[in-house]
Amino acid sequence: MRKLTMEELNRVSPKTYKQQQNEKIVVVLDNIRSMHNVGAAFRTADAFGAGHLYLCGLTGKPPHREIEKTALGATDSVSWTYYEQTTDLLPILQQAGYQLIAIEQTTQSIALQDFPFAPTQNYALIFGNEVFGVADEVMPHCNFAIEIPQEGTKHSLNVSVCVGVVLWQYIARVKLANHF
Repeated sequence: MRKLTMEELNRVSPKTYKQQQNEKIVVVLDNIRSMHNVGAAFRTADAFGAGHLYLCGLTGKPPHREIEKTALGATDSVSWTYYEQTTDLLPILQQAGYQLIAIEQTTQSIALQDFPFAPTQNYALIFGNEVFGVADEVMPHCNFAIEIPQEGTKHSLNVSVCVGVVLWQYIARVKLANHF
């Protein structure tokens, strides 16, 4: 066994990436305070082919040194838009046919592994603030809440880890399921 070389990885250019993004899945960052988490979300969105990243509220936006440090160039490949208020974005996404899904622990959360991602449906995954989660004023707009089951004492994960776990589950359900 050996590690693959950069050439063997067959990486696409940012231009090619933008042409192949999956518009059926977009990521909304609701008031993410850490620039490192924002950068990690860009990099993860790139890895899993998310169609767009929406940066809302106090969420930092490129160009920013701390975002770039973690994104490693993904700010050039992943399309993004900034909204001052997350609630201004939500009706736009709904009108475009997106199901709004809060990644949050609620009285009606569905465990991530039980959520029936459908290949024909558009989803906007909403990830909230590192301390307060998805904003209270955002929750009534959401069609569903997904919770990542956990066994530890903290009952929370870093938001950038959540982005990776949820996008992976989506890819595993919708894209990879058809390949095996």
